[in-house]
Amino acid sequence: MKYIHRLIDHEIDNRTQAFNAINIVGPKGCGKTRTAKERCKTVIEFQDEDKRAGYLALAETTPSLFLRNETPILFDEWQDAPKIWGTIRKACDDDPAATGSYYLTGSSSKRINTPHTGTGRISEVVMYPMTLFETGESNGSVSLSRLITEADYSVDGARSTLTIEDLIYASCRGGWPRCMELADKDSRLQIARDYCQQIYQKDISALDGVNRNPELAKTILWAYARNMATLVKQTTLLADVQANYNVSKSTFTDYVDVLKRLYVLEDISAWSPQIRSKTAIRTSKKHVFVDPSIAIAALGLSPQYFYQDFDLFGHVFENLVLRDLLAFASVQSAHVAHYSDSIGLEIDAIYQLNDGRYALIEIKTGEASVPQAEQGLLKFRDLIRAHNEKVTQNSLHPGVLYREPSQMLVICANASMAYTLPSGVKIIPIGCLRE
Repeated sequence: MKYIHRLIDHEIDNRTQAFNAINIVGPKGCGKTRTAKERCKTVIEFQDEDKRAGYLALAETTPSLFLRNETPILFDEWQDAPKIWGTIRKACDDDPAATGSYYLTGSSSKRINTPHTGTGRISEVVMYPMTLFETGESNGSVSLSRLITEADYSVDGARSTLTIEDLIYASCRGGWPRCMELADKDSRLQIARDYCQQIYQKDISALDGVNRNPELAKTILWAYARNMATLVKQTTLLADVQANYNVSKSTFTDYVDVLKRLYVLEDISAWSPQIRSKTAIRTSKKHVFVDPSIAIAALGLSPQYFYQDFDLFGHVFENLVLRDLLAFASVQSAHVAHYSDSIGLEIDAIYQLNDGRYALIEIKTGEASVPQAEQGLLKFRDLIRAHNEKVTQNSLHPGVLYREPSQMLVICANASMAYTLPSGVKIIPIGCLRE
């Protein structure tokens, strides 16, 4: 199959200019190995049964012999031969100028405690499932980073052909590269279902060798799926699980931690307008899946279900957009957060660049919700302005000024065209968005 360009490609290429080795991590099945192979002249696959015994014997006795191969060298499933890590680390010390020489990839379902961290030598890059732009479903006519950084960047008139039906299917299918190799649409849906099953039947225990209850893991996935992209408290999630299992809080926390280490679940932190601010904000984290297809599989749903339950699809769509925002952020040194304060104002997502500039983002399935979203965005901006005006009244002891948002956006599922409201809020179809 022809290689599909990934957002992470540019980030990896940048890091190879500074580091000798790149360790690509992320959920299994997201394309880590294929992306590394595109860059390597030698590929050592420890899962190759024809060569596995020989590879493992060599890795146990004299792993440095692997480094005599032509570089760049890929060590796939390197956790099966953990001495490789230390060998590469030493090679980096011996020849620090040999940047971009080694790549490591492996299953997220196996963690190895290495004696050395690899800091300054082995750079870790997180890879996400494919975004709508990478799968070709978004045409990429609107750049999120340019919206934030270029004041005169116009997006008005950019069009999307994605329908709600397309987005429902894309959410159920997920951003798994394997899907792109299959012609049959129903077959593509099986990938996420099998992935979900593997998580609670095998990966939950394989990560660290601790025997965990598959049915309990399945129930925890179900509880999180019911509350995807929400600020529900851990106590509520635990209560959902305890309705089916007599499980302690510590056991529940252990399972959730493993699911995060497997890159299945991810928490989006609360955000404050200024790093040193003491603003009274709610600090609850927003719970999302690394891909909404896992949540849908955990609930046992098909695309047809959402034609009758559009409210649930609202949460699925928010998780879909947040997946793409997290993938964008991973290649732009950016940060994704959410906002919720004590007076009831909530912002679905804040996309903040490392220079402090940021966009406020509301995520809506229908254009009918745009006025309400616009009102919330403007209210947030006005609170910033009111605060700044107040703290500058005392010129001798001014308070901390908050940066105003560079953009206020509504990412919409069914909008067919990008446009700007008189207030300055921009409506962006998800079918136009790229990093």
